[in-house]
Amino acid sequence: MKRINAPRRAASLSAQLVDSLRSHIASGGWPVGTRIPSEQALIEELGVGRSTLREAIGALVHLGLLEPRAGDGTYVRSSSELQSVMVRRASSVQRNKVLELRSVLEEYASGAAALRRDEEQLQEMRELLADADAAAAGEDGAAATSVDALFHRAVVRAAGNELLIEVYDYLGTALTSSLGGLGWDAEHAEDHARLHRRLVDAIEAQQAGDAREAAAAIVRLTRDHDAGTPSAGEKR
Repeated sequence: MKRINAPRRAASLSAQLVDSLRSHIASGGWPVGTRIPSEQALIEELGVGRSTLREAIGALVHLGLLEPRAGDGTYVRSSSELQSVMVRRASSVQRNKVLELRSVLEEYASGAAALRRDEEQLQEMRELLADADAAAAGEDGAAATSVDALFHRAVVRAAGNELLIEVYDYLGTALTSSLGGLGWDAEHAEDHARLHRRLVDAIEAQQAGDAREAAAAIVRLTRDHDAGTPSAGEKR
C-alpha cells in the first residue's frame, strides 16, 4: 500500500511553544492551582514575542489546561487534556455519583496499600495526617482540602498499581474540583480526622479489610455531611 507523504513544514513557533508549555505543566513545573508567571516575565524568559505567547496561552486555555481570571492572572486548571475533560465531566453529574466513583477507587486502593505499602509511604501518610490536624486547628479550609487530596493520593500510590495511580491522578483533581471544600463543623471534623487515623492504623497493621472499611466510612461521612444527615453506622 502506498504511504501518504507527510507535509514537510516546520511547526510554527506558537505550536512549538504550546508543546513546550504543555510538557512543563504535565511534568509539574507549574502545579495545578498555581498562577503562572506574568506575560512580561514569560516573554523575557522564553525569548518570544507577545503575540506568539498570547497565541500559545490561548491554545492552552482552549484545551482546558489554563484558566484566565480577570484581574488575577492565569492559573493552571489541569495537568493534561484528559484531566481537564474529567474535571468537566465530574462537574456535570450529581455529587453523589462522584462520591460513588471515589469510593470504588479508594476502597480498593486502601486494601491494596495495606498489603503493599513500605515504611517510607507509611511515614508520608502519618506526616500528612499531622499537616491535616494543623490545618484544622488553624481553621484553614483551603489548606485542609489540599492536604486531604495529597493524603488520598499517597494511599493510592502505596497500592503499587501503576495504572491505578495514573487513573487516580487524572480523576483525583476531577473529584476534588467537583466536591470542593466542605464546611466541616467541629463534630464532623473530629469524625473525619478519626477515620483517617483509623485508615492509616489499618494500613500499618496490614489489615486490608479494615483499611477498605475505613476508606468507605470516610466517603460515607463526606456524603452524609454533604446531604446534611448524620453518618449512619459510625460509632464515636
